[in-house]
Amino acid sequence: MNVAIVGVGLIGGSIAITLKEKKIAAKIVGVDKSEINLKKALQMGLIDEGATLADAIGKCEIILLTIPVDAIMSLLPSLLDQVTSQVIVDMGSTKERILQAIANHPKRGRVVAAHPMAGTEYSGPEAAIPNLFTGKMMVYVDATNSDEDAFEAVDAITEQLEMHTTFMNAREHDVHTAYVSHISHITSFALALTVLEKEKSQGRIFELAGSGFESTVRLAKSSPDMWTPIFKQNRENVLEVLQEHIKQLQHVHDVLSNEDYETFYKLIKKSNKIRRILK
Repeated sequence: MNVAIVGVGLIGGSIAITLKEKKIAAKIVGVDKSEINLKKALQMGLIDEGATLADAIGKCEIILLTIPVDAIMSLLPSLLDQVTSQVIVDMGSTKERILQAIANHPKRGRVVAAHPMAGTEYSGPEAAIPNLFTGKMMVYVDATNSDEDAFEAVDAITEQLEMHTTFMNAREHDVHTAYVSHISHITSFALALTVLEKEKSQGRIFELAGSGFESTVRLAKSSPDMWTPIFKQNRENVLEVLQEHIKQLQHVHDVLSNEDYETFYKLIKKSNKIRRILK
């Protein structure tokens, strides 16, 4: 089995590592708009060769799309026009708008929509790491719209990545990711902007910054090329979550302003219930 990875960055590169380690793919073909990224991926041994997308389609049975979601939405309909029996895996972080764009395509069944809930704040081929997906969740979206053989081929890779699996529809997926992923990034971006705006002596920040600050703000190092399209595609859900987050921040602000430390204690105690979810 030959596999094409369109976008040889963190996700695509990390998948390539496992595909090679476990000898799942006979050949891994890299496709990337950046020649620099392709050269790096080749030098690192993540891919066996670089190619154009047209060449990759002719050489590979599985095509993994690990590029920004706006690029997936733009590329997917025309890519479906070109495939025959190949399986296309949409690995984007949003689903509803992407899947709407191909809903009536006669080859819709060749697409498997899957979102690996894993990643770091880094990007590019050099960010690829082994075991990134081990123990993490792979979300299959609208899986019943995929052909059975296409789904089974992708699920076999997921199993080799040692991931757990769950199933959602596109709407459900986008709402939940807004709460557990997208808002975390917006909060981190906002905190970084707050600190950079108010603390002009940046050198002193890093002298004092402990693990708490680092873990909270680390996502602010994430790529704007990846995250701006996510916020654009999932705008309504993100705005809804952001509105609730602002409401909670305002409540905390008012409680502290009023020196109501008993209520503040109760709020923190209530927030501790997150331990039931994040163990």
